[in-house]
Amino acid sequence: MTSNTRVVVIGAGLAGVRLARRLGELGVPALLVGEEEHPPYNRVLLAEVLAGRYAAEVIGLPAPDGLLRTRATGIDRAARTVECADGTSIAYDTLVLATGSNPVLPPLRGLFTADHQFPAGVHAFRTMDDCLGLAGAVRPGVRAVVIGGGLLGVSAARALAVRGAQVVLAQQAERLMERQLDPDASRLVLRHLRELGVEVHTECRVRDVRCVGGAVRSVEMADGYALDADLVVLACGVRPRTGLAEQAGLTVRKGVVVDDELRTCDPHIHAIGDCAQHDGTVYGLAAPALEQAEALAELLAGDTRARYTGTRSLTRLTLTGPDSPFDLAAFGETEPRPGDDVVRLTDATRGTYRKVVVRDDRLVGGVLVGELGTVGALARAWEGAEPLPDDGPLLHLLTNDGGS
Repeated sequence: MTSNTRVVVIGAGLAGVRLARRLGELGVPALLVGEEEHPPYNRVLLAEVLAGRYAAEVIGLPAPDGLLRTRATGIDRAARTVECADGTSIAYDTLVLATGSNPVLPPLRGLFTADHQFPAGVHAFRTMDDCLGLAGAVRPGVRAVVIGGGLLGVSAARALAVRGAQVVLAQQAERLMERQLDPDASRLVLRHLRELGVEVHTECRVRDVRCVGGAVRSVEMADGYALDADLVVLACGVRPRTGLAEQAGLTVRKGVVVDDELRTCDPHIHAIGDCAQHDGTVYGLAAPALEQAEALAELLAGDTRARYTGTRSLTRLTLTGPDSPFDLAAFGETEPRPGDDVVRLTDATRGTYRKVVVRDDRLVGGVLVGELGTVGALARAWEGAEPLPDDGPLLHLLTNDGGS
């Protein structure tokens, strides 16, 4: 790619900002298009802003030189232009979709007003505006119901509890963070939330949002039980934001389908981050998004060998508070298959839990809750996917808090 080729990146989240900055470092001019009024920020840390640990500006990302604030509304692939809500049109030689994801909104009665807005007190938890709206509404004693017990719901419930809210978390699945954690680790997260005063209901479905005068007053469960609520937080997961790609006729399944060059079915359009589906997988995590941005930057700068072949992703969550932080990490296959070896170390007093799954002398997954000094070494052993040595290093990796 020549240095005067114009790259347009739609989406000023983690993936888009990293790509635009890296292209700038490599001498490739790029225009970053972001629709939020706020400067680019690290979405992963929104719960820390809600908890009051960080001011909003602290989680800002270093913005690249070319940043245009507008909303892209369409792509004209024949003309190679992006149409924007303000009526302008942006020409591109190469277009990169880094549009991220949207919150999943549960099918609840009463969730929207007649003009398709949330009632007062109902909040999604995905953007800086969502976060600041919630932070402005929370106060000691306010009754908050968090719907969703995954990574996002647990983070939101923890942050609201730290701010003094009376928090109820309603989870449809049988345990917290079931996609990332095994049952023992889920129980530790449950214990931690309960110690903060969070009331947790699992295997229950919310069916109705009850409002009075346009403001939420309660939520009703499928069994008829009602929870009083001044605030309702929707934390039911996210869905790849693929509307632009679909309108443009690109191949979309779970996300925008890309190959090892992160290229869509149109050779002039690529996709990275939460909106992209590579080799059947939509990651929805920070580490793969950053790796995709790095690989694509090298490719667009002229390195024909650059490829993205997938990420062995690790989920990590730090729940900070007034006392000590609560850390957890999970990677690979956390549930063993028949014939696998499992090593567990539990310290109930310290609230720590470490488990690894070994298959054919290879580390295939693990869960750590509490002290994470060993996570770096374990993750490297897992990522290397090489046979473990015979001199018993696994126990050393699990117990050596030096980690490296």
